[in-house]
Amino acid sequence: MGIQWLIIVSILIVVLQGWMYRKWGLRNVSYTRYFSTPAVYAGQSVDMIEIIANRKLLLLPWIRLESMISADLRFNKQSNLDISEGQYYQNHKSLFSLGPYTQITRRHEIVCMKRGYYTLQSVTITCGDVFGFMSRSSQLNLNASLLVYPKLIPTEEIPLPSHSWQGDLTVRRWIVSDPFLSSGVREYRYGDPMNRINWKATARTGRLQVHNEDFTANQRLMIYVNFDLHEQMWDAVTEPEAVERALSYAASIAQHSILQGRQTGFGCNGYFTGGEKKPVRIEPQTGSEHLTELLSSMARLAIARSIPFYAMLDQDLADKTSQTDFLIITAFVNDKLQTRMDRLRALGNSVGILPLETGVKEQSNEQSDGTPPEPHRTERREAYA
Repeated sequence: MGIQWLIIVSILIVVLQGWMYRKWGLRNVSYTRYFSTPAVYAGQSVDMIEIIANRKLLLLPWIRLESMISADLRFNKQSNLDISEGQYYQNHKSLFSLGPYTQITRRHEIVCMKRGYYTLQSVTITCGDVFGFMSRSSQLNLNASLLVYPKLIPTEEIPLPSHSWQGDLTVRRWIVSDPFLSSGVREYRYGDPMNRINWKATARTGRLQVHNEDFTANQRLMIYVNFDLHEQMWDAVTEPEAVERALSYAASIAQHSILQGRQTGFGCNGYFTGGEKKPVRIEPQTGSEHLTELLSSMARLAIARSIPFYAMLDQDLADKTSQTDFLIITAFVNDKLQTRMDRLRALGNSVGILPLETGVKEQSNEQSDGTPPEPHRTERREAYA
């Protein structure tokens, strides 16, 4: 009889504690997730921080967090972390044990593999009893986001056109200042060479002043990226790697140009992820805030085109844009583009082409004989004045 009562009491205890965890397990449990920085460049690391707190007397023997995260955010392996990877998303699981009135903070290092705009919108939280017989789940809404800018490339590695197209001036003048032209002085900035210091102005103001080198070109630069990789392309982009490389070129040139004090803008015939299918155009300005706007816009772009690229140049022609340097990153130049570029030059603008190669993999696989494959080069017509 004693054994029977012991069994009955044990069953009652198991059922009671299971009922308690099912009813109160998730009560007064809070969860927060955010990134250590709002934006990084592709290839850089960032910490995803989780904070979970149990603000009640009931012990939580186990609590599991589960969410879907883009596969382009790669987690470094660590304990109590289970990740099931798919082609586009990965299932991220974290397991905790929380005592009464306890808060736990965990940091997960993430490598951002690809440019983009990433959001963490929800997480499923599950807790259960000691024996694992009963559990309760709830979905929490989150508002964590991360911008991943295009990967920067050193300007000397960018295949800028080297043809002379205004006398002795080359296209590289867009992003390189002329040490023989000076337009006053400005305060010293980190990275300025010592031979540019204006000692008279420094003595007069009491702060380091340097010569403000002017440019041999217009102070307005407009960088365009053509999402059309060939003349017959429609909405779908067949080689996203080529467009990603073009955006890296654009981001690198824009950063260098703005740091040199030039008014720099950006445009493309793509569109923002989740937005209207309208081309992107950001007018030239200067300053760090404007650079952040340009990079953020590039991060939010979908790999798809909105309108033919020549239609963007039609808008500049309609606005009679003048005294602007246009740098067009494109895989080809056909008659339609050539005609519009000639008309832009007739308005007093400079137009140059940064050729974009297609059919080139970012990480090419070796052939069966151990030799790397030859890249396919798209035929193009280079247009210079």
